This record gives sequence, C-alpha cells and structure tokens, in this order.
Amino acid sequence: MSDIDKAFQNEFRQTEGSGAEGVILGCKMFDEFRARIIASLPKDLTEDEFGKQLFERIYGAPMEDFLSGRVTDAELDR
Repeated sequence: MSDIDKAFQNEFRQTEGSGAEGVILGCKMFDEFRARIIASLPKDLTEDEFGKQLFERIYGAPMEDFLSGRVTDAELDR
C-alpha cells in the first residue's frame, strides 16, 4: 500500500461530517487511481484505444461485454 493510499484511508476515517464530504473524498480517490491507471497505459495509443483500455482497467471488462450482457457487475465482484 502506498503512502497516498494510507493518506486517503486516514482522511476517510477522520471524515465525520456530512455525506457530501464522503462524496468529495471518494471523487479524490477515484481521480488519484485514474491518474495511476493512465500513467500505466502505453503512450502511443489512439484516442479510441486509450478510452477502451482505460474503461477495461477501471471496470474489469470491455464496455461491449457490459452492453451485451456477457458480463455483469455481480460477476466482477471478487
């Protein structure tokens, strides 16, 4: 676990205010992890391929699999 992950966990534990604060923290966490995923993708991807790979890394399967019903969220829960 990285220092950033630990910082988010500590901040989350200290959040005792409104639900809005939790949403803001969740958005911050998503942005951080999305940035890490983007940094791990090959740099020479086309815009279309970039979007496909980003989606698959975040959600665990290609968008087409979700749209066709071949994959559901329940199947991806590990």
